[in-house]
Amino acid sequence: MKALSLLLLPLLAAPLLTVSAADVKTYQVTGPVLEVTDTTITVQKDDQKWELARDKKTKGAAKVKVGDKVTVYYRMVAEEVETKGDKPKAEKK
Repeated sequence: MKALSLLLLPLLAAPLLTVSAADVKTYQVTGPVLEVTDTTITVQKDDQKWELARDKKTKGAAKVKVGDKVTVYYRMVAEEVETKGDKPKAEKK
């Protein structure tokens, strides 16, 4: 019984240790579609062009065409973090 408990503990704790995609804040941008490719959708918002990545899992993306007015829901996800650290202090002579 104790061995079974030790095997199940990591399985039960794993959901508590991971952050799901549902926990990340969702944003949106609305406007006409300027361009659609296999990997992007470009939307005009005011005087800015928003180029958003998409893939086969993006819901509704297959139906989008240039000129459609759309609302795109997206999340910001860090792909890489580079630390700069403190600058070394100059030695006094």
